[in-house]
Amino acid sequence: MENYEEKIALLTEMIAFSVVDGKLHEREYLFLSMIANELEISNTDFKSLFHQENNAVVIKSEFERIQQFYRLALLMHCDGELHEKEQIKIHEIGINMGLNPHAIKRVLKAMEKSPTNMISPKFLMEVFQEQLN
Repeated sequence: MENYEEKIALLTEMIAFSVVDGKLHEREYLFLSMIANELEISNTDFKSLFHQENNAVVIKSEFERIQQFYRLALLMHCDGELHEKEQIKIHEIGINMGLNPHAIKRVLKAMEKSPTNMISPKFLMEVFQEQLN
């Protein structure tokens, strides 16, 4: 990621996605907090993002788009509830990122079947790479 503003934009997108089901679960907040920490976003800025409008950012790198999609998928699963609105929205976001719809479905299905709702980075990249061949 290039700069602080891009990191803020990505986290803002995640915050907007976290409330698509109408509420922010405590585990979602904790997950977002960990991501903010990982992105080196200050606690003050992190808290202020909950009161800002989502300004979509175009992610140029395919790897970073896949990484952001996976973060959103993890966020979707972290409260232990899969809402229909979340499932519709994550597909929409993935398509808008330019990701392959078939790969999106495969990744989400694999995460659903996983007892931890996580998949290996290798599997994640393989799914998206095989769509390019």
